[in-house]
Amino acid sequence: MPIPFAKKSRRNIVRQDAENGAQNQRSTRVKLRPRRDWHKRNYLAEVFIPSLFTKRSGDNLAPPEFPVIQRGQICITWIGHASFLIQTREINILIDPIWSKWLKVVKRLKKPGFEIHHLPEIDVVLVTHAHFDHLDRRTLRKVAADQPIVVPIGVGNLVHDLGFHIVHELDYWQQIKLGPIEVSLTPCYHWGARFLADLHRGFGGFAIKLEDRTIFHCGDSAFFPGFREIGERYDIDLALMPIGAYDAPTGREVHMNPEEAVRAFTELKAKTLVPMHYGTFRLGYEPMDEPLERLQKAARDYQIEDRMLVLTEGKPVVV
Repeated sequence: MPIPFAKKSRRNIVRQDAENGAQNQRSTRVKLRPRRDWHKRNYLAEVFIPSLFTKRSGDNLAPPEFPVIQRGQICITWIGHASFLIQTREINILIDPIWSKWLKVVKRLKKPGFEIHHLPEIDVVLVTHAHFDHLDRRTLRKVAADQPIVVPIGVGNLVHDLGFHIVHELDYWQQIKLGPIEVSLTPCYHWGARFLADLHRGFGGFAIKLEDRTIFHCGDSAFFPGFREIGERYDIDLALMPIGAYDAPTGREVHMNPEEAVRAFTELKAKTLVPMHYGTFRLGYEPMDEPLERLQKAARDYQIEDRMLVLTEGKPVVV
């Protein structure tokens, strides 16, 4: 059983027993070596420097109008990038929160959907991996209020000192019950190093069971065969799928393009697709508005237009 820890203690990271859903087989980790022809394009000149002179879009002055949630309802609010607030009548869950205006030197080009002080009380925080656009220590320190946080194995030491009640580390397929919800870590095809040297850190997505439904947050992932197994293990109602940053400066296949996201969605056998990870930071060569345009075309090609839910940052939707 996890034991609550004193805030000043460093012994606050709890790992689940090996038999708690974990398996020895792990997803393939994306190699860090860039593609041979990566240097033929200039990311600094084409993307990075122009982004510095681009005015941030978005207007987050008005507080969000969170609805009164009835039993059996789920309210989902896209904050931007891969950040979501998921609410039921009993619990508020925050996933991959980032309110920072910069990823070190990379400029945020779309403001968050609302200011961080407009957040309701958060009961649980989930972080999919240690990359700076998903694990933002500055944001996490502001939202930490002695609640639990769930991270992949090897990531706990990055968040243990930020003010959380307890840190739960999960390996693939492990699950943990936190009040009315059950959270499982799912495999993906990505990597989890905060810096180049710390390849021990885990990475993945989350399957969240709540109100007799399951929400799947993919985290970051290139397309891989594991989506089919995830769909076999979970009856997914909402699949939050990344569709941006697919034209990476290194040429590596580290994220799905919109067409691959739709293919992954079909293999998951999910009921509704919610796109994410686009329109906030320009992390690849593709234009900011291209991912959603390609996704809408792919949805028409796959005849799933009526199963796609495109959210606006800061606008709560009850599903």
